[in-house]
Amino acid sequence: MSKVALFGAAGAIGNSIAAALREQKQRYRVVGRNRAELEKLFGADPLAEIVTWNPDDPASVRAACHGVDTIIYLIGVLYNHFELHPVLMQKTLDGAIAEGVQRLILVGTVYPYGRPLTPKVSEDHPREPHTFKGRMRKAQEDLLLKAHNEGRIQGAILRLPDFYGPNVERSFLDSLFKAATRGGRADMVGPIDPPHEFVFVPDVGPVVLALAAKPEAYGKWWNFAGAGATTQREIATKAFALAGGEPKLRVVGKTALRVIGLFNPIMREFVEMHYLITEPVLMDDSALHRLLGTLHKTPYDEGIRLTFEGYKRG
Repeated sequence: MSKVALFGAAGAIGNSIAAALREQKQRYRVVGRNRAELEKLFGADPLAEIVTWNPDDPASVRAACHGVDTIIYLIGVLYNHFELHPVLMQKTLDGAIAEGVQRLILVGTVYPYGRPLTPKVSEDHPREPHTFKGRMRKAQEDLLLKAHNEGRIQGAILRLPDFYGPNVERSFLDSLFKAATRGGRADMVGPIDPPHEFVFVPDVGPVVLALAAKPEAYGKWWNFAGAGATTQREIATKAFALAGGEPKLRVVGKTALRVIGLFNPIMREFVEMHYLITEPVLMDDSALHRLLGTLHKTPYDEGIRLTFEGYKRG
């Protein structure tokens, strides 16, 4: 593959993609605001080029894009500032197009689908988000698809469910694995018995790179589902069993989230997305299978064990 840049590289998915690039012995660029954080994560990798940027400065955006053929877009925002998603996408697109970047892969979420209308959600499912966060994510996608349709850049979207993995602190399951390995009670958002799916973070990087290399992938969005449906309770039971005990859980529902949200603006933002717990979006990724062939998905038992071991090591 040609020169790749990971915009928003410091998160869990960025690290997964960087590991896949290292496996291929391919040079790559990591882009973020905080150089110290990037140095900590990638400074020891001779294949990584570290670049800091200011997305509010067009010249800085262009410098981050200069000499790059493919951008993998992983930029996150605070959960209570989702209005920034389309803003940052537009600024990145402007700089990328000005610098002649050929391709941009957005690693996205299920939010733009809205409430599921079918038991399994394929790419044919309508994008009808009923939440503010879903609308902002859809607006972000639409900017990329518009630029693609206008022939200014090739764009593709890979949608992921919730994710987990060793020391992935931004995971929905972070509190669970911390409690299982360090003692204490896990804070979970319930109900915890409806079906749900999670993707194991190390599985994502190879799929992103394979997708980026397929010319026919562009102009479309693709689902990458987890390793089947499970439940939060099942994961909790297996994680605590590895520690030789029974699950110790503190489960909060939508009403409790509202109350907590009176004092915590971030927690308040989880209320509108609570439908994902009670009306889970379980993805059909058969189209991605047809495009790429076999997709490696770590079984939950193995993923839970590896995640537990990672948290245990700290």
